[in-house]
Amino acid sequence: MNTAPASADAPRWLTEEEQRIWRSYLHATTLLEDHLDRQLQRDAGMPHVYYGLLVGLAEAPHRRLRMTELAMKAKITRSRLSHAIARLEKSGWVRREDCPSDKRGQLAVLTDAGMEVLKRSAPGHVAAVRQALFERLTPEQQKSLGEIMQIVAEGLQPDDAGADLPWLR
Repeated sequence: MNTAPASADAPRWLTEEEQRIWRSYLHATTLLEDHLDRQLQRDAGMPHVYYGLLVGLAEAPHRRLRMTELAMKAKITRSRLSHAIARLEKSGWVRREDCPSDKRGQLAVLTDAGMEVLKRSAPGHVAAVRQALFERLTPEQQKSLGEIMQIVAEGLQPDDAGADLPWLR
């Protein structure tokens, strides 16, 4: 891409080095997500996003969260969450309950069967994460990666509640 200096209204193109870093990041994150998704499909019969939903519920008080909170935690749209919860309900891993404090709201609740599948699949998932990421990095690289991702996440997490965020759609 053009690396000429940008004028006030021209795009500021990535340098060759920035382009290399960006493409490496995209390539690695796509491969990592695919690797984890395939591992969970093979070992637990669920995609990575469903595993994340089960983890979110397992970590919540009384293993239940409002659907909106769960969508926010998973960084997905409410529509995608509703579809995922329906699939998890069919498996018997999650159930929905009406929210006692808000007649329009619903809670997602992790069932005992869902907790069991999570307990069975967690060791393999942790091993896959460790093998794919942490065992490839030195302790210093792990620390740097954590710091970098924290900075990126903080910059992308707006304080504005009216922002166009997936879980608000």
